[in-house]
Amino acid sequence: QVLLVESGGGLVQAGESLRLSCAASGFSSYAMGWFRQAPGKEREFVATISGSGASTIYADSVKGRFTISRDNAKNTVALQMNSLKPEDTAVYYCASKSGALSSDPNRYPYWGQGTQVTVSS
Repeated sequence: QVLLVESGGGLVQAGESLRLSCAASGFSSYAMGWFRQAPGKEREFVATISGSGASTIYADSVKGRFTISRDNAKNTVALQMNSLKPEDTAVYYCASKSGALSSDPNRYPYWGQGTQVTVSS
């Protein structure tokens, strides 16, 4: 069983930065992903990282602004978000899966409770 707890959300102005963290139990070598969901919209892929941390994939909308990383010794995954835009406003979720990286949220069986990120213009 994998338990995930996100933290680090908050209210910032456009152009500022935030760092989200996801603490995981039962971490093992699972791939980890960040997804987000804005009000009235479907959950969308943000970034994912392999169990070793060697491979990453980003959504086009965040490429060059967000960085996903992991510390397997501390069982944590982080999402550094720079140059935030109002359209980045959403609840951000950490998720975990075994096997290959995926941008499909339906392939992730383990989810955290989410953390709110609000970017004002």
